[in-house]
Amino acid sequence: MTFLDQIARRACRYFWEQADPHTGLVRDRARLDRRPDNAHHRDVASIAATGFGLTGLAIAADRGWLPVQAARQRARRTLRFLLHHAPQEQGWFYHFLNLHTGRRAWQSEVSSIDTALLMAGVLTVGEAWDDRELRQLAAALYRRMNFPWMLAGDRYLLSHGWTPEKGFIPYRWNNYSEASILYFLAIGSPSFPIPAGAWYAWKRSWVNYSGFRYIAGAAPLFIHQYSQAWMDLRGRRETMGDRVDYFENSQIATRAQRMFCMRLHARFRDYGPRAWGLTASESAHGYVAWGGPPVGHHPLQPFPDGTLVPCAPAGSLMFLPRECLECLENLYQKYGRETGIWGVYGFCDAFNPLTGWRSPHVLGIDQGISLLSAANARDGMVWRWFMRQDAMQNALDRTGLNSRV
Repeated sequence: MTFLDQIARRACRYFWEQADPHTGLVRDRARLDRRPDNAHHRDVASIAATGFGLTGLAIAADRGWLPVQAARQRARRTLRFLLHHAPQEQGWFYHFLNLHTGRRAWQSEVSSIDTALLMAGVLTVGEAWDDRELRQLAAALYRRMNFPWMLAGDRYLLSHGWTPEKGFIPYRWNNYSEASILYFLAIGSPSFPIPAGAWYAWKRSWVNYSGFRYIAGAAPLFIHQYSQAWMDLRGRRETMGDRVDYFENSQIATRAQRMFCMRLHARFRDYGPRAWGLTASESAHGYVAWGGPPVGHHPLQPFPDGTLVPCAPAGSLMFLPRECLECLENLYQKYGRETGIWGVYGFCDAFNPLTGWRSPHVLGIDQGISLLSAANARDGMVWRWFMRQDAMQNALDRTGLNSRV
C-alpha cells in the first residue's frame, strides 16, 4: 500500500469509527489513541466533519476498505436523520450537534459555510452509487436550503449564519475564502438560487510574496482547499474581472507557503523543503488560525512558533502532489514513530518538533480535507462525483466558469 493510501485509509477509519452508527453524525474531534475525550468534546459532532465523512464513505467503498452495502446503509441513515430529525432553520443546520441526539450543542450558530460543506458531502453520496433513495434524500436536503434567506437582506453577500437568540450574524462572506462552495451551491440551487452576480461581489485581495502573486490575504491555507475538495476548477477561468483560475491560484498559494516555511529555517531548524505546512489547527496555546505570507498583521493569525500541521500539505495534495507527498513522507519517517504523531487515524492534528509538544487529537475537518485531497490527487474521484450533477453544471454556466482554458 502506498503512503498516500495509508493516509486516506486511516482517515476513512476515523469517519467510520467516530460517527454515531444511528445518526451518522461525525465527532468534531477524537483522541489519536482512541481513548475517550474530555466531557466537553466527547459527544459533540460537527456538520462540516459529517460532510467530509459522507464523502469518506464513498471513497472507502470505492477502494474496497469498507463493504459497499455497509457504507451505503450508513449514508442512508445519515441523510434520513438530517432530513427528518436534525434541527434546522430554512434548510440550514447548526454548526455543532450532539453526536447521538442531533440536538444543538454549545449554543452554536446555524452556520452557512458548515452547512455548505455538509451539503457537498450529501450531494456526493447521492451521486457516488446508483441508489435511488440516496439520490432522492440528497435532492430533498439541497432543495430545502433557502439561500435568499441567508442573504439577510443583502443582494449578493451571504451571512455567516444565524442564531435564535440574536438573529443573523452581522459578518458577511465578502472576501475570497473557503466560502466559494457556499456561493457555488447557492447560485446553482434548483429551488432557491441567488443571483449569479454574487460570485463576483466578494473581494479578491492579491498577495505578492517572493515572486508569487495570488489571491489570499494572510488567511490560513485551508481557504484554498475546502471548496476545491469537491469543486473541480482545473483549467477554468472567470470571464469577468481578474479572470482568476482558482486551481492555479491555489497551486501558487501552496508554493508560497512552502517557500515561507523554508525561509524560516534559521529560526525553526525543522522547517524546510520537506517539512512545512501551516493552517488552522490546535497548538500548545489553543486553537490557532496560522496564516501564510504575509503574516503578523492580524492578532488572530500569529507568527509561527515552530508548529507543523500535517493537514496543510495533505490538503494540498490535489494541487501539488509531488511536493506535498514528499513532505508528508518525511514527517512520517522523521517524527512518526519516535514522537507519537502517527496513530490509528494517521497524523495528529499538529505538533512542534522544537518543543516536543504534540496534539493528542485528530480533528474531523482536518482528516476530511486530507482524505478528499488525497483521493483527488490519486484519480479525481470526488471531483467526478460532485461535478456531474446538473446543479453544479448550472453553477458553472451562471458564473461563467463553464469553459476550460
